[in-house]
Amino acid sequence: MDQKRLMYCNQCEETAFHKACTMRGVCGKVPELANKLDLLKEYLKVLSANRLANHNATDADKHFIMHSLFKLITNANFNIEAIDQEIAKAKELTGVHEGITPYYEADPDLYALKNLVITGLMGMAAYHSHAYNLGFESQEVHTFTMEALAKVNDVKTVEDMVKLIDETGAHGVMAMELLDKANTTTYGNPEISEVQLGVGKRPGILISGHDFHDLKQLLEQSKDAGIDIYTHSEMLPAHYYPELKKYEHLIANYGNAWWKQVEEFQTFSGPILFTTNCIVPPRPNANYTDRLYATGDCDHPGFKRIEVQADGTKDFSDIINHAKQTKPPKAIESGSITGGFAHHQVLALADKIIEEIKAGNIRKFVVMSGCDGRKPERAYYTNFAKGLPEDVIILTSGCAKYRYNKLNLGDINGIPRVLDAGQCNDSYSWVVVANALVKAFDVASVNELPIVFNIAWYEQKAIIVLLSLLHLGIGNICAGPDLPGYFTPTVETFLKEHHGLRTIKDVDADLKEMLA
Repeated sequence: MDQKRLMYCNQCEETAFHKACTMRGVCGKVPELANKLDLLKEYLKVLSANRLANHNATDADKHFIMHSLFKLITNANFNIEAIDQEIAKAKELTGVHEGITPYYEADPDLYALKNLVITGLMGMAAYHSHAYNLGFESQEVHTFTMEALAKVNDVKTVEDMVKLIDETGAHGVMAMELLDKANTTTYGNPEISEVQLGVGKRPGILISGHDFHDLKQLLEQSKDAGIDIYTHSEMLPAHYYPELKKYEHLIANYGNAWWKQVEEFQTFSGPILFTTNCIVPPRPNANYTDRLYATGDCDHPGFKRIEVQADGTKDFSDIINHAKQTKPPKAIESGSITGGFAHHQVLALADKIIEEIKAGNIRKFVVMSGCDGRKPERAYYTNFAKGLPEDVIILTSGCAKYRYNKLNLGDINGIPRVLDAGQCNDSYSWVVVANALVKAFDVASVNELPIVFNIAWYEQKAIIVLLSLLHLGIGNICAGPDLPGYFTPTVETFLKEHHGLRTIKDVDADLKEMLA
């Protein structure tokens, strides 16, 4: 790293000048935090190599690595003190207390490919962590994560890095499949559900992030408290699961994608709970700073912490009591939206969908899963959705949906033209659905189906989704609004020639190309 730079971070789509944040993170990270996160990353590599060499990795080691990788994700943990504690724990586990410095690959092509692996491992760790919280884990994913961390610095050829990237994608599929199993086993298969967008008359708690296990505990502990629970951003799909929607005080989704919180939290009135990476540091004049709580691997200075107890549960009484002292939230919109179209529900409609395809009423499906972000260029996705002909259906998951899920795009003989499977990891649902259509239409691969991919990315979880799709052989994916800033021309050319991966152009050109 150039010594004149205070930091060097280019993990997210909004990285400065589409190259790297070097003075302060666009996300709000200060240089001291960014550099300590890089140091923690290096210690995870040392720990992994140590345990593999000595064949003595414990479950505690594996879980530490998984949770530390999660803390490295964009918008997850802004608390320098918490990261210091994580580094101290890593030093204790490795027995190495000095001499470790962040590694920066000098070869630009290898740097780009190594970044893909590392960021993919972060995203995979997040999904694995959610599954683990529900009692599900994969020793194969744990072992691969350690193996990849242990050797990534030492890989010297593009060919070996390409192989490691494919292996990362393969284990990403495993992690998403595991989380799907964990969620559906615990909460039931998502159902077609109407979700309210307005507000009630009682005080409320707004919960953001991705962790349904935290939400379930909060719902159970607050069911007789005289308050309501609202979801924000990626928590919206909680309303689709039978074992979560059965709570009558889970009443609505409040607001839109994660980045809108700086406006939407101003009007909520009640306390707000972050469960995972969705944090935007509050502005100095924000009126909600005293109402912010964090739990799990996410954190921010000044947020009130809710820690896991010795028995593995969490006590949400502080935030529940806080909510009782607040006013009901102010309405920022009204009406409702419909979701719950994960693979089990869509496959239940398979006969009707196949019939509509054969009748010529459904011409094409466009997978528009992924992340939303602040860039004005992301208006592209709204305009793209509006520009799709009425015989095209959008398949979505993740917070990218907020660019178009409240448009009135209608339906095709009762099948909504926007089918929302759920959170970003529920991109796995579209793989399951696509594989079922491959069998139904007796074609060789997903690439021969009337399905195209126009996905939006922002951070590391979208990277593991992308690597998983590439591993599965899904070609001609369009990703945007930009490809990662650390990509080199050589890497872009390789991915285009071997996988057909490209970035967005303009709405009219992409509509013409994708609908051809």
